Amino acid sequence: MLVNLDNVVLEGEEDFAAMLEASERRVVSGAMQTGEIVAINDEYAMVAVPNEKIEASLRLSEIQDENGKLLFNKGDKIEVFVTSGRGRPSASYKKALKMHKIVEKIAELADDYKDKVIEAKVIKKNKGGFILEYDGVDVFMPRRDSAVREDDKAIGKTYKVAIVNLDKENNSIVVSRKRFFELDDVNRQNMSSKFLENDGVQNGVVAKIAPFGIFVDIGGIEGLVHYTELSHKGPVNPAKNFKEGDAVVVKVLGYDEKKRRLSLSMKALGDDPWKEIEKELEVGYAIKVSVSNIEAYGAFVDLGNDIEGFLHISEISWDKNIKHPSQYLSVGQEIDVEIIEIDTESKRLRVSLKRLLDKPFAKFAKTHQVGEVIKGKIATLTDFGAFVKLDGVDGLLHNEDAFWDKELKCKNEFKVGDEIEVKIIKIDKENERISLSKKLLDHSPAKEFAKTHKVDDVVNAKVIDVKDFGVFVKIDEMEALIRNDDIYPLKKDEIVSGQEIECVITHIDEENNKVRASIKRLERQKEKETLKAFNAEEKITLGDKLKNRL
Repeated sequence: MLVNLDNVVLEGEEDFAAMLEASERRVVSGAMQTGEIVAINDEYAMVAVPNEKIEASLRLSEIQDENGKLLFNKGDKIEVFVTSGRGRPSASYKKALKMHKIVEKIAELADDYKDKVIEAKVIKKNKGGFILEYDGVDVFMPRRDSAVREDDKAIGKTYKVAIVNLDKENNSIVVSRKRFFELDDVNRQNMSSKFLENDGVQNGVVAKIAPFGIFVDIGGIEGLVHYTELSHKGPVNPAKNFKEGDAVVVKVLGYDEKKRRLSLSMKALGDDPWKEIEKELEVGYAIKVSVSNIEAYGAFVDLGNDIEGFLHISEISWDKNIKHPSQYLSVGQEIDVEIIEIDTESKRLRVSLKRLLDKPFAKFAKTHQVGEVIKGKIATLTDFGAFVKLDGVDGLLHNEDAFWDKELKCKNEFKVGDEIEVKIIKIDKENERISLSKKLLDHSPAKEFAKTHKVDDVVNAKVIDVKDFGVFVKIDEMEALIRNDDIYPLKKDEIVSGQEIECVITHIDEENNKVRASIKRLERQKEKETLKAFNAEEKITLGDKLKNRL
């Protein structure tokens, strides 16, 4: 008798024989029969089965090829799997073919089936477990032996399972995934011990690549090479250096029983080059390297002995406005760098490219001097002024050095990239700062004022502001300062904005755009003039008297 695995039901811990007996009680049994096609209509073919003295219906789709052509005709003999039901018995040609394959597979496995490991694909589930397809035949996996958490997600997946029973009488094959795990654990432990012999060096094939490392198959056992164990260079991106199917050589470090896999290493195959680094190199040494990888934050450089150094973007150039390392470097390029850090414990080596290059400031200071007029481009705008790019260095153009008008600001008058002409007013070598001026290239308002005014001119001024140290006045659109000492004989607390006062110009500073005036000096001038006039009048009077006497 043949058993339909679709309807197998497990009852607790019953053995397979009990399961079969239960299935025979609950479902309709089937049998292989040889019959003759006696009629064919649009949907079915009728098969006469002499042994059972019945006619069974066979769907035409079971005996049609891919083009819909019938494989059998009326009067042909055909072997079918017959199932009797409440109505007319049904026949299946495809099930008959499967049954033949099962019989052949059971004969092929013979008595050497126990614990044989196979790969089978889950094609459907029933109340008792799962039906899997193996080499063209259906096998049954009881749910208790499936080690499957979610039934629905198992459909379509391929698992490694172990054959646990062959029922030749009922032509059925039973498999267990749980048994496979038991066998696999023992096999892994035994193989792991063998792998650890002879220094643990083994040949393998890359089976899978993950962000955290690569899985390598060694004789059917999978192990992990963590990305930190790929190279002495440090953490390596597995996807950039390996692909599935690559043949690799690894060293077995041990077996992780919890994760049921080997721990592998590639960098352990050779001596640790960091020991050589520690002996041969020191901070400050200049070495030749090649650029191996470029990232947005810097570049990795190969020292040629399976060690990489890191070149941060800030150490590539003295140019503070570098946007990306690729502006200066390319993969494969050979460069000279200076070692700035060696940390053998953390396996970290940092290098610098710019420290072997002349500082732009030192070069600028040698080729330029204070008072020189130079062109540059606005690099950055701030609230206090602008930084101007000059031959590889930035100079500061302060707002007060950019315009004679104190109300104007660089951020409102310029934009980044504007080319302007400036004058160098200071080169601070100690702090590496350059001060610039733009307003000195233009005539100051004081210089224009000096064309029409001079010291000791008496002028009328209008008060515009009163400060602790003096009073600011406007003289023909030019601002001037009257210090507290020069306010006499007026009283400062009686002076108010908008007041008209008479004073005398005492100083005109064309370069610094400053004008000073004095009320006190005006008063002295008036006194001198009065005294002079008085003296002149006295001389005339005495002369006249003497003249009359003579």
